[in-house]
Amino acid sequence: MSKAKMLFDLILYVNAKRNFTAQDVANEFGISVRTAHRYLTDLAEMGVPLYTEPGRGGGYRILNNRLLPPVIFDEHEAFAIFFAFQSLKYVRTLPFDINISSVSRNLYAGLPDDTKRKVDRLDSVMSFWNQKRSVPSPHLEEMIEAAAENRVLVMEYVSRSENTIREIVPLGVYAYKGFWYMPAFEPVSGEIRQFRTDRIVSVEQTQTIVEPPMNLTDWLNRLTAQDPKAPVRLYAELTREGLRQCRSQPWLEPHIVTIDSERGYVDAVIDRSEFEFVSDYFFQLGTAAKVIEPGEMADRIGRKARELSVHYGRE
Repeated sequence: MSKAKMLFDLILYVNAKRNFTAQDVANEFGISVRTAHRYLTDLAEMGVPLYTEPGRGGGYRILNNRLLPPVIFDEHEAFAIFFAFQSLKYVRTLPFDINISSVSRNLYAGLPDDTKRKVDRLDSVMSFWNQKRSVPSPHLEEMIEAAAENRVLVMEYVSRSENTIREIVPLGVYAYKGFWYMPAFEPVSGEIRQFRTDRIVSVEQTQTIVEPPMNLTDWLNRLTAQDPKAPVRLYAELTREGLRQCRSQPWLEPHIVTIDSERGYVDAVIDRSEFEFVSDYFFQLGTAAKVIEPGEMADRIGRKARELSVHYGRE
C-alpha cells in the first residue's frame, strides 16, 4: 500500500474512533507500532487534530473539530453547496463557529476555472436576502446541544419589563427574517414558549433530563396546521394594501379571500394565546385592515390607537 493511500485510510479510521492507541492502529493496518506512531505524527502535521494522552493506558484522542477526509463533488453538487451558502449569507450568527467564508474559499479553490466563473455569476445574480441584524445570538451552540440531549437549561431572558430566570428544555432553533428563534418546553408550567435567542443573556447547563412533549419539526408543523387549543374566529376586512401586506405573512396567507383587486378579507381560526400578537399585527396595518371579530380584539386595537394619539398630544 502506498503511503498516500495509507494516510487516507488512516484519516478514515481515526475519524471513526474517539480514542485509540498506536497498537490499535498497528493491529488494524498490519504494521509495526513504530510505523503507526510515524504515520500518526504525519497526520498531526497535516492538520488532523490529534491529542496525545501520556502515561500507562494512554494513547491518542481526536478532538471534536475532526478533519474530514477529502470529498469529491461534481459541478452540479458544487453549485448546490454554494446555493445553500447563499441562504446563510445574511444571518448574523451561526452555531458551532461555522465560517462560511472559509468553507467557501476551500471549496472554490478546488474548482476548475470555468466552474469558478459560473459560481461568480451565481453570486452576482441570486441572493436569499434578509436584513442583516446587528444583534448577535451567542448561545446557539448551547441551545442546539441541550435540545439534542433533552437537557434542562437555566436561562436569563430579557422580557418586556425585566430580565427573568427560566428553566427550559429547548426543542431546537430556527432562523426567520434574520433572527434565530428557540421554542422551548418549560417543565414548571408544562407549556411550550418561543424565545428570541438574541435576548438570552446567559445560560447554565444542568444535569436534569426532561423529555419535551414534541420535537422542533412537530412544533413547526403545528404552527401551519392551525389546530388551536382555545379557538377564536378572526375576521378582518382588507383594503388593497391590506391584501398586499397580509399575503406576505405565512400564517395569514392561506386564509385570505380576495373579493376584487381592491378588497378582500381574512377569515381564520386562531388560538387565544395568539390574541396579543395578532392584535398588534393588525394595529400596525392601520387603515389597511379592520378587525370585525373578535370584538375584544377590535376594542383592544381601538384603545391602542387612542393611547397613541394621546401620546403624541393629538387628544
